Amino acid sequence: MNHLKKVIYNCKQATLLIEKRQIRKLSFRESIELRVHLAGCSMCQLYNKQSQIIHQMVLQLFHDTEQQASTLLLDENFKKELQERIEEGLNNN
Repeated sequence: MNHLKKVIYNCKQATLLIEKRQIRKLSFRESIELRVHLAGCSMCQLYNKQSQIIHQMVLQLFHDTEQQASTLLLDENFKKELQERIEEGLNNN
């Protein structure tokens, strides 16, 4: 019963498990411990919801950034002008 009390009242461990779950699958024991804690802790329930929202926002941000990077191309005229500037700079040295 002592271990159960540690699980129920350990918000630090619960938040660690919440974050760990975002990266990889929890062990069966960790999953049970987190469920038990979340069943009785409204603060960690809120933290769990906020953590999931933040995680989804970060994933979306990286996804959007990757899409933008693949669609951004330099204008052909800009490339030509840049190449000419580089060649002029090399010739002046």
